[in-house]
Amino acid sequence: MKPIKILQIFTVLNKGGAETNLMNYYRNMDKNEFQMDFLVHRENGFFEQEILNSGSNIYRLPPILPWKLKEYKRAVKNFFDQHSDYDIIHGQCSELGVFIYEEAKRRNIPVIIAHAHNNRMDRDKKLVFRLLWKKRMRKSINTYFTCGKEAAENLFGKKLASKSYQMNNAIEVENFKFNSSIRDSKRKELGADEFYNIINIGRFNSQKNQLFLLDVLAEIIKKNTNYKLFLVGDGELKTQILEKIKKLKIERNVELLGIRNDIPELLQAMDVFLFPSLFEGFGIAFLEAQASGMKCIVSETVALDSHLIQENVKVISLKENAEQWANKILEIKNFERKDVSDIIKQKGYDIKENAKKLEEKYRELVKNLK
Repeated sequence: MKPIKILQIFTVLNKGGAETNLMNYYRNMDKNEFQMDFLVHRENGFFEQEILNSGSNIYRLPPILPWKLKEYKRAVKNFFDQHSDYDIIHGQCSELGVFIYEEAKRRNIPVIIAHAHNNRMDRDKKLVFRLLWKKRMRKSINTYFTCGKEAAENLFGKKLASKSYQMNNAIEVENFKFNSSIRDSKRKELGADEFYNIINIGRFNSQKNQLFLLDVLAEIIKKNTNYKLFLVGDGELKTQILEKIKKLKIERNVELLGIRNDIPELLQAMDVFLFPSLFEGFGIAFLEAQASGMKCIVSETVALDSHLIQENVKVISLKENAEQWANKILEIKNFERKDVSDIIKQKGYDIKENAKKLEEKYRELVKNLK
């Protein structure tokens, strides 16, 4: 029996939330029944070697630049001239996939999915184009995927959002289960024994708001020098982050860990997960932090349906300044860490169960739309 051929569309295969989530599914799906390939728009990403080693193909397009759309559309057409035998196009880059969706529709590819990942749009230099493309793409797609209700309404509008399929961001829950011995050994490895440790995981960009985090830390250590911030990730704001650390004179209290493979162990070693994002659909890092049983402090812009362990989550408004954030973090005392893995599973965020659901959904879509 021929496998169902799926083309996943990404900007780049780095360790962002959408990419990490899809890789969790990829590792748990039947590769004999589902042939999953990837179409990306940038340089080599973190997950590429693993994907190639697993027998999938990775294809490249040029970046999506509004002032070079003619060349981009030609590249999309050329790609489909050679690769038009897919059953499913799964666009993980939201409205930026508009020209791929349009070409796929022209080629009569049966299932064309756009996947909503954020509850607000990034206010970058492409914003005007993104707003236009968001409406335009709805004419070409025939299936609506989302990580949550707010993200669906942002990308598809309320009417179409009601038709969307929620593909849960999901993880290997057992990997994140609280373990005091792993915590102790990882704290020693990090030289973090003496500190109250704060962690943020995410791409270094404006959405994730790490520059504000540094202001918060500076306010904290004015009152208690025993706090340390670990930043996990990389991105375009790295230079600005390093400059600000130096300017605030907080070098002793901040460590940049880069892109890591040991996120479950790092979370065990930490005391607070800080997530002051300007907008967020269903953050995979926030899910992982909750699964580890730790205290999480998030901005009010983080989608409410991602608050899974309510008693462990504290919300602080971004309208409050760095000193107010710092004071509320300093108020956290004697937090008792517990194993919450069963709760995460019961709420439907374990990857094994979700991978089976996605396989069934793909089968159903191909059967009904082909």
